[in-house]
Amino acid sequence: MNPLPSLPDRCEVLVVGAGPAGSACAQWLARHGVDVLLVDAQTFPRDKTCGDGLIPDAHAALARLGVLDEVMARAQPVRHVRCIGPSGRGIDVPGTLAVLPRRELDAIVCRAAVDAGARFFAPARFEAPLEDAAGRVIGARLKTADGPREVQAGWVVLATGAVPQAMMAAGLCERRTPSGVALRGYVKNDAMTGRITELDVVWHRKLKGGYGWIFPCGDGVFNIGAGMLSSHDIVDGKASMQDTNLRDLFAAFTAVYPPARELMDGGTVVGELKGAPLRCSLEGARYSRPGLIATGEAVGSTYSFTGEGIGKALETGLLAAEALVDGRRQASDEAAVRSAYEARLKALKPKFDLYEKGNKVNAHPWLADLLIWRARKSERLLRRMAGVLNETSNPGQLVTARGLLKLFTE
Repeated sequence: MNPLPSLPDRCEVLVVGAGPAGSACAQWLARHGVDVLLVDAQTFPRDKTCGDGLIPDAHAALARLGVLDEVMARAQPVRHVRCIGPSGRGIDVPGTLAVLPRRELDAIVCRAAVDAGARFFAPARFEAPLEDAAGRVIGARLKTADGPREVQAGWVVLATGAVPQAMMAAGLCERRTPSGVALRGYVKNDAMTGRITELDVVWHRKLKGGYGWIFPCGDGVFNIGAGMLSSHDIVDGKASMQDTNLRDLFAAFTAVYPPARELMDGGTVVGELKGAPLRCSLEGARYSRPGLIATGEAVGSTYSFTGEGIGKALETGLLAAEALVDGRRQASDEAAVRSAYEARLKALKPKFDLYEKGNKVNAHPWLADLLIWRARKSERLLRRMAGVLNETSNPGQLVTARGLLKLFTE
C-alpha cells in the first residue's frame, strides 16, 4: 500500500486518521462514490498500542467491510476469554474471538479503503481546521514532511484516537483527561506456546481498579499488558488523573499472576512496553460541528469494563460514513446530516452506559471472584457472561444488588 506521492489540495471528504474508525469510514464512502482523502500522522504499517483482541462486534464490522477472511487468515483464533479472579480461580467464557496485532489489522483495513477508491496520504498530522467566515469547517491544515499544507474539503471526519490534541484543535474536546490508561508489550516465549491459548484476563486488588491480560498472537508471541478503566477522578466538577504509574501496575500484574511472571522471566520483549490513553462510554467530546464529524475513540468509542475498542471504532466509523452517504443521496442539509449521525451515536449510548455499570468489577475485584465461583456452577450464568462478549447480555445486571442476589438462586 503506497501513499500518494503528493497531497491533493481538495476533496469531497477528508478523513483524518487511518485506524479502524477512519479506514472503515473512508472505505464505505469510497464504495458509494464519494471522493475521499484518507490521511494519517504516520506511514503504514505502524504499531498501535492495543490489546489486539477481536471480539464478536469486531468480527461483524470486519465482515461488513469485506476483510474478515483476510484478517482471520492472519489472526490467531481463540475460543474463550479466561476470566481469573483474585483467588486464582478461573472460568472460560466462550466466544468468537481472535488476536491480530494492530500493525497488521490497521494495514489491512486501510488497504481495503484504498482498494475501494479512497486516496491515502501519510505522514500528515492534523493541526487545525480551516473555517469560512461563518465558522463552518471547510478543510484542514496538515503538517507534512514538506511543511504545512491546506486541504479544502466539503466535510472533515476526525478519527484521531484517544490522544486529545486534534479534538482540542477542532474545538470538540470537552475533557482532556482519558477514561483509562494501559501499558502493553509483545513478548516472545516459545515455552509458553500451548500453555496460554485463550484471552487471559486477570483481576486482583493490587491492580488498583484495573486488570491485566495475556493474549496469544501466534508463533510464540504474546500481547501482555495491564490497564485501568477508571483512571481519572472528578474533583470540584473537573476531571483529574489519579496518581498512576503504569510500569508499577504492570509489575504488580506479573507479581500476582504466575503465568505472566513466567512469560516475562523466560521471554524476550519484542520492541518496547508502550502506554496509551483510552476514551470510553461516548463521553468527553462533542460529536460534530458545522462541516466536521468526529468518530471512533476520539468520541469515546471504547467500552468501559472490557476495554474493547476495535469493534466499536469500526462501527462508529461506518455510522459516520452512512450519515454522509445518506445525506449526499438525499441532498440533505448539513444540520440534518449532523443530526442523523449524532442520533445514531446516541442510540448506542445506553449500551455503553451498561458497560460503565459493569466496570464495578474492575473497582471491586472480589466481584470477579464471586461471578467466577457461581459461573463454575451455573451454565445459565456462564451463558450470560458469554452474552456480555456478544452484546446480548446486560453487564450491569451482573453487579447490581438484584443481580448479585440472583447469583445465589440460579
